[in-house]
Amino acid sequence: MEVAFPVPADRAFAYLEDPRNRPQWQSSLRAVADVRRQGTAWTDVTVVPGVRPRMRTTLAEPPYRWVEEGELGPFRARLELRFTATGDGGCTVSADFAVRGLGLGRLLTAGARPAVVADLRRAAGRLRQA
Repeated sequence: MEVAFPVPADRAFAYLEDPRNRPQWQSSLRAVADVRRQGTAWTDVTVVPGVRPRMRTTLAEPPYRWVEEGELGPFRARLELRFTATGDGGCTVSADFAVRGLGLGRLLTAGARPAVVADLRRAAGRLRQA
């Protein structure tokens, strides 16, 4: 999954890694809460009442690679973003997303991938307008 961003990789990285920006572009979120350790741990407040996975950044290599992992009950999700500069002053953001848990991981992963791409396109659009 790859999305073109109209800004340099360092700017896209800074925007996407900050959990406080997430509700602006991630369709499943209403807010983030309990942001800790300079934005490396937080709670997603989803549009589904009572669903609040605990999230954390597990790898940050600005402006090249960023990984978050989330946990909700028996489920674990992992999102890795890779940033590659393009010749036009922008970048591409490649996403690898997976869910594990209760034998439903593959189904949940497949169902969520279109939303991940749509969310990244929304983020790219917001940065285009900024």
